[in-house]
Amino acid sequence: MAEIWDPHGSLRRTLWIGGAQWSGKTTVAEIVAMRHGLTVYHYDYHDARGHQDRRIARRVALGEPLGDPSPDHVWVEQSPEEMASEALAGFPIRFEWVLDDLRAWFTARPTIAEGWGLRPELVAPLLDSLRRMIVLVPTEAFRRHQLRTLPRAGALNALVTHPARAQANRIARDRLIAEDAAQNARRLGIRVIEVDGTLSATEVAAEVAEHFAPYLGSAPAA
Repeated sequence: MAEIWDPHGSLRRTLWIGGAQWSGKTTVAEIVAMRHGLTVYHYDYHDARGHQDRRIARRVALGEPLGDPSPDHVWVEQSPEEMASEALAGFPIRFEWVLDDLRAWFTARPTIAEGWGLRPELVAPLLDSLRRMIVLVPTEAFRRHQLRTLPRAGALNALVTHPARAQANRIARDRLIAEDAAQNARRLGIRVIEVDGTLSATEVAAEVAEHFAPYLGSAPAA
């Protein structure tokens, strides 16, 4: 385990659920937390809202435009490969903001941090055991199911000139990023669960809890 600044021991106690969009990470993390008395850190929420000031400060320091790129530039004008490459290049910067958040927390029991930006290659240097992380990725069939049944997955919430192209680009980008997460996890020896829909979210959460069992203690299950 690399020497990482961790003044309250929060990072050492963190359990990590990384992986891909639409694999059930948030639901699974919350089920495990409810059953074992843990706290959940939702990457997506903090990244989209709590980190905006740091995002703007970084742009100022680099002399970049302060505003976000236009939705068309983000979702229509780039290829899925360009979109995935841009996202992957940005994850290390955004991960440092996550670590700052978690360093400030102190809980007697572990925190579960979940989100697609918690990449295996970024988390691995923090781990004293590979059992502190798990990666969830959807199979292609389950991804299609989620796109059909989840409103936030099936439609892009952005005003663009070509909605169908934007959504297709988004789906292809997410597929590439999911493949990257699974490949890096397996390379590092971190467990990957391919979520295919045959198990309920509660059953997947039970598998994840079993994986994290050495760190969950004896909190009663609800």
